[in-house]
Amino acid sequence: MKYPKVQNFIGGAFTDASGLGSLEIISPLDGSLLSTVTMSNKSDLDKAVKAASKAFPGWSKMPIKTRVQIFYRYRELLEKNMTELSNLIQEECGKTFGESKAEIEKSMELTEFACSLPQLVTGEILEVSRGVECRTEYYPLGVVASVTPFNFPSMVPNWTLPNAIVLGNCMIMKPSEKDPLSCGKIAELLKEAGLPDGVFNIVNGDSEMVEAICDHPGIEAVSFVGSTKVAKIVYNRATSNYKRSLALGGAKNHLLVLADAIPQMTASNIAASMTGCAGQRCMAASAMLAVGQVDHIIEKVCDEARKIIPGENLGAVINKEAKERIEKYITEAEKQGAKILVDGRNATVAGKEKGTYVGPTVIDSVTPDMAVAKEEIFGPVISIIRVETVDEA
Repeated sequence: MKYPKVQNFIGGAFTDASGLGSLEIISPLDGSLLSTVTMSNKSDLDKAVKAASKAFPGWSKMPIKTRVQIFYRYRELLEKNMTELSNLIQEECGKTFGESKAEIEKSMELTEFACSLPQLVTGEILEVSRGVECRTEYYPLGVVASVTPFNFPSMVPNWTLPNAIVLGNCMIMKPSEKDPLSCGKIAELLKEAGLPDGVFNIVNGDSEMVEAICDHPGIEAVSFVGSTKVAKIVYNRATSNYKRSLALGGAKNHLLVLADAIPQMTASNIAASMTGCAGQRCMAASAMLAVGQVDHIIEKVCDEARKIIPGENLGAVINKEAKERIEKYITEAEKQGAKILVDGRNATVAGKEKGTYVGPTVIDSVTPDMAVAKEEIFGPVISIIRVETVDEA
């Protein structure tokens, strides 16, 4: 096991979870064991909420310009530790190094935005008549929680934590149980930057912990990123408990390709979009509406897809279950009459045979009723649906 056992981070210290179940953290790159993580229970969440609640009065009363100084230092630490953080994302998430580095760069950018918040939340005063004013003032909510997905183990946590904490809230984060190592590193850097104990906490776990977060009376707001199915459940459960909630789900992104498109540019962009982060991102191109006679462009899309090689410029998918699910979609489409122009099934990388790779896959003659046309595959797969006109598309 390359790394120590994953622990919760509560009140400024790493501590073992109290649950009985545990999971192995397996690297998608080569199948090696990176670490293990114990599932937390409600008592662990109670401890985290208690620590955050204890820290809230002092943190929220601190001037926002003082709070921001910690995040200037945090941003510097992200840059200083760029290589280490990028390597960690690559190991536990399966991305290429370049994709992993881009994620840290985006985390820095998000932190920079949080550092501008003193200029954005100044409030307003409107004198409506002599001696009568309307005032707009902003106050932190208290303890808030964020549930983050596996596909961006650093960037998505940094969507929420710099903003929420700079604005005076204290936070509990539940990272994906598939790749929680990066979140632990975030906690280390925040502590090094001078964040007071209890302001940021991590509670590891699975769906049970998400449900507990939605139900906990000491948590005022919940953000979530994941599948649409679970996003709806989280939103309904959190709001039914009178919490504010922002729940982001998945996507099925369609491209319309017309005959007058610039062939090479179009093909390069489609191939990059469908395979970036191994297709494990909600902005990946997933369905292509081929309008009219565009076979010459489709041929170039296939040529570009074949240049993207697993283990070189294409990362792995997150685990064995994901690989099997993606390949099942491809096989099902083939059985239903679709044509596999580029087949990424059964991909292996020499020396990393236990890695979970799916090669770029281009599927032609897909009909709108097929699962590959309707459902988010979350892999490096694009489905081509043939139509005659833009209106039909």
